[in-house]
Amino acid sequence: MDPMDAAAFAETGSASDAVFFGVISGLENQTFVPGQRLVEGDLATTFGVSRNSVREGLQRLVAEGVVDLLRHKGGVIRSLSVQDTLDVLDVAELMTGLLARAAARMKPAAAQARVIEQIIGDLNAADEARDVAGFSMARRRFYRALLELGGNDELRRLFPAIHMPIVYAQYRLPSLQQLRLRDYGRIAAAVLAGEADKAEALGREHVQNVRRCICGAEPAVMR
Repeated sequence: MDPMDAAAFAETGSASDAVFFGVISGLENQTFVPGQRLVEGDLATTFGVSRNSVREGLQRLVAEGVVDLLRHKGGVIRSLSVQDTLDVLDVAELMTGLLARAAARMKPAAAQARVIEQIIGDLNAADEARDVAGFSMARRRFYRALLELGGNDELRRLFPAIHMPIVYAQYRLPSLQQLRLRDYGRIAAAVLAGEADKAEALGREHVQNVRRCICGAEPAVMR
């Protein structure tokens, strides 16, 4: 959002949605990478939609800042500069803390708690199986569960717009998955216990940990 991939929020099921959410999901699943040119015909074939739907999806991606339109090249997935990355992480830190606090304040009912516990179990199982797609899917479910529990409509609107999918696509570090697995478990425990202050602190700490991980692997970020 670490902020979730917006694919978890596709609800209308339109053809342009297939392109819009498919590209964002593909960033995390390594189908698409920053700097990659998006060819209309290829996207139409990949997602089984018309070129008009591809154009609509691309326009939405441009509006969200995920894709840049370059002269003579068309749509290209955005690459983040060092400062862009730091800016995304600054916003993600505040938003993730707010998300965790909102969820903890609404201390989940038994059924909601079981959903969160199941997701944490699925994350661990996917990690053990080295199932990248399964881990990504469980991660999205985790953030969606927190958003639904928190009940903040404005947060639901804004959270998917954070460009964390691009950050993770650009900085593919093995240590990030272990970091997420550990931190998600801690955040979930605080949310299930209804500890709002602790949940917020852990949410913010998670993104701080991501920042340190990226900075350690990319000396230029440490300027």
